[in-house]
Amino acid sequence: MGMFKKNPFGHILFLKKWLIRIAGTLTHQRYRGFNELQIEGSDILRSLPETGVLFVSNHQTYFADVVAMFHVFNASLSNRNDSIKNVGYLWNPKLNIYYVAAKETMRSGLLPKILAYAGAITVERTWREKGKNIKRDVNFQDTENIGVALDDGWVITFPQGTTKPWKPIRKGTAHIIKQYKPIVVPIVIDGFRRSFDKKGLRVKKKGILQSMVIKEPLHIDYENESVDDIVEKIEYAIEQHPSFLKVIPEEELIAYEELNKTRQFRY
Repeated sequence: MGMFKKNPFGHILFLKKWLIRIAGTLTHQRYRGFNELQIEGSDILRSLPETGVLFVSNHQTYFADVVAMFHVFNASLSNRNDSIKNVGYLWNPKLNIYYVAAKETMRSGLLPKILAYAGAITVERTWREKGKNIKRDVNFQDTENIGVALDDGWVITFPQGTTKPWKPIRKGTAHIIKQYKPIVVPIVIDGFRRSFDKKGLRVKKKGILQSMVIKEPLHIDYENESVDDIVEKIEYAIEQHPSFLKVIPEEELIAYEELNKTRQFRY
């Protein structure tokens, strides 16, 4: 790899590699030290092609979720089974991993701007900005950038567009799936909301069991399934369909709401 070789977005891969190495080393203890990350399904990652894969996941913090995925993905590709033991897997990281993030989030400070270089595909939210509800037309350049990233590698997206649980899946994700026809791999995470602040930069509580379950790719009929069909399929796959609320104890739902209120005013 040449010193100044770039990816399709103009990022120098040599710099990106060192950024992932340094950031990964600094954050490793957050998932294997202060807290423990339990992983299931990492073998699925090794069966995926090099490009054209879209990961869909529920969302609990701005940054800790996706950083954990960078750890798990690279550890698995280094033949670790459901483990991120020994941070040496970061020495030769997969450089074509991208993640979808809101532009306003990635411009909110120096650290987010640095993290954006690791692989952010920034998009303009069409429904919310600066804490207020808005209505904005889709920026088709954003959609095209996601397509470019899929052609180059793997893309992580959080289709609810928020860290609050049980919110509806945004239809834009289904439109992207129908347009670009990626392999769609669901991921379900838990424990990040309890162990980190809302941004996922500060460890809020230690000794929390975090979990990440990587599921088999979804079976999608790209031509005949409707956008609504795909949305529903994703909701079930990432365990955010309204039907899941019926099997969650009422006290747990109340605790979720109280935590969300606390996080709203604290962070």
